[in-house]
Amino acid sequence: MVMADGFKDAVRELTGGRGVDIVVDPVGGDRVTDSLRSLAPGGRLLVVGFTAGDISTVKLNRLLLNNLDAVGVGWVHGRWRIRVIWPAVVAAASPAGVGRRCPAAAGSLSAAAAAEAIAALENRTAKGKVVLKMRD
Repeated sequence: MVMADGFKDAVRELTGGRGVDIVVDPVGGDRVTDSLRSLAPGGRLLVVGFTAGDISTVKLNRLLLNNLDAVGVGWVHGRWRIRVIWPAVVAAASPAGVGRRCPAAAGSLSAAAAAEAIAALENRTAKGKVVLKMRD
């Protein structure tokens, strides 16, 4: 997990400047730009909410320059059922992770802890970003 303040710089430091393959962003607002900047080339931003209260605006050149994807993930119909949510996250995220090594990061959680991570986001007890390691 990386706290919101200094998120982009912390991600760059933890990944040796590479960036991450996937960012799950429940915050939105002015954090979206940092979320995009923290992605590695070919990375994917999963937009799952706007807890900041403001609907974000994305400059499309940010997507074009590094071949990034920004995907809206609506969980309204299954938000209380982790068995519905987790497969949706895996399906939405998998193209960005194919053939890539997920960098180890301090404070990250294993994929087995996905239910715990999503519950923390849902209950708003997560402090900043939640990082899931998809593989070792």
